[in-house]
Amino acid sequence: MNILDQIVHRKKEEIASAKSRVSVKELEAYPHFSRQPLVFKDFLLDAQRSGIIAEFKRRSPSKGLINGTADVAAVTQAYAQAGASALSVLTDTDFFGGKAEDLQQARAANQIPILRKDFMIDEYQILEAKAWGADIILLIASILSPQEVAQLGSFAQNLGLNVLLEVHNLEELQASICPNVNAIGVNNRNLGDFTVDIQTSFDLVSHIPDEFLKISESAISNPQTIKELQSVGYNGFLIGENFMKTEDPGRAISDFVKHL
Repeated sequence: MNILDQIVHRKKEEIASAKSRVSVKELEAYPHFSRQPLVFKDFLLDAQRSGIIAEFKRRSPSKGLINGTADVAAVTQAYAQAGASALSVLTDTDFFGGKAEDLQQARAANQIPILRKDFMIDEYQILEAKAWGADIILLIASILSPQEVAQLGSFAQNLGLNVLLEVHNLEELQASICPNVNAIGVNNRNLGDFTVDIQTSFDLVSHIPDEFLKISESAISNPQTIKELQSVGYNGFLIGENFMKTEDPGRAISDFVKHL
């Protein structure tokens, strides 16, 4: 069982537990559930912003502890002020050290779109995302069938949420792409062995239809890489570890953006 299998197995247990604690009706009564989510595209294509989706991440299975002291409200506000187009907030606890409260605190502190970064396999998690104040959900092609991508994507869009489909190769892209997603994210990290290769983004960009936002994820550590990705058609760039591994993630993104 690779790490992705372990995460999905644990996620099923988490979802069952969550459903027993908080009913759908209770989620629908959360204040944010009636809030109109922000439109991802409006912020990602805003020329005044950087195109960066800045991630708040405490740790990961591949790197271990990345930043155990950062304050989610302070860091995400600094990201937004530096020109981030959106925020990504990890809510997986066991493998990434995230929690629902992180997303809720980021929402309270910011007025740009927030991605609930998690391993989404059930409609209940999408209801949670809406209730907690997310604007975007992530669907990972490698853990979902094409039918599940279409079903979960439709469910999310009907709630007003934006849908980011993450793929790792051409096979996943061609099998899973559908009208029920708004953006295609090419993850340059192999989730099986955690190796990274930015070439993955360059190889796949021409296969992504132009009606979808195009996002490159992981393995981006310098502004020149973003310029090169923009030149081939990418609109967005998900960066987390590069900022979070510093003592001051807010200053790190500010310095990074100055060179774009």
